[in-house]
Amino acid sequence: MTDTTTTASSPVSATPIKVDVWSDIACPWCYIGKRKFEDAAARFDGEVEVEYHSFELSPDTPVDFEGDEVDFLAKHKGMPADQVRGMLDHVTGIAAEVGLDYDFGSLHHTNTVKAHQLLHFAKARGLQLEMTERVLAAYFVEGRHVGRTADLADLAAELGLDRDEVVASLESDEHLADVRADQQQAQSFGITGVPFFVLEGKYGISGAQAPEAFLGALQQVQSELAAAETDALR
Repeated sequence: MTDTTTTASSPVSATPIKVDVWSDIACPWCYIGKRKFEDAAARFDGEVEVEYHSFELSPDTPVDFEGDEVDFLAKHKGMPADQVRGMLDHVTGIAAEVGLDYDFGSLHHTNTVKAHQLLHFAKARGLQLEMTERVLAAYFVEGRHVGRTADLADLAAELGLDRDEVVASLESDEHLADVRADQQQAQSFGITGVPFFVLEGKYGISGAQAPEAFLGALQQVQSELAAAETDALR
């Protein structure tokens, strides 16, 4: 996507820009990308409406994986353990640059389908953004387990959600169909990796790009929306 920074003389739309984000709780780049996008949104002269969508990078992962993150990645990617440690050190350094204190040594690798169901539960109550941030921080920074119902209910209760309702929802797979719908939509868009940002349903940005890339895309879409609004009034 080319950089089309809006100039002072360009039309500006007051319409919020809808941004759909596909991500996985177990994706370190998703949390980094979230921070970089938030940086761009804070600098953007306009409103942004963000909605998160479910994506599972490793759906066959057990809830209670035996081993640490080095063990998982060495097995999953077929890489030597030393190479994995170097890779994790690199990611930890990048995370630190955006204010995130990753602790891979304490991380509990797990299946994320229940966490995604919790995010849908929270979305139905207007707390999806807050719940997404809380679960990511719990997983990457605090070393908390985010694959089990009881642990997820504890996190939800911290945000004021009813713990018993959360437990009932997760145990009944109330929002599993919503998770699967997100995944099917990702397939229809051709999304194979996350994070993946879709602006206004037509512009896709893959990966944890620099804030300037996100900002340029937001400005481009804003300019196009404003031009369309102007044309509609003629």
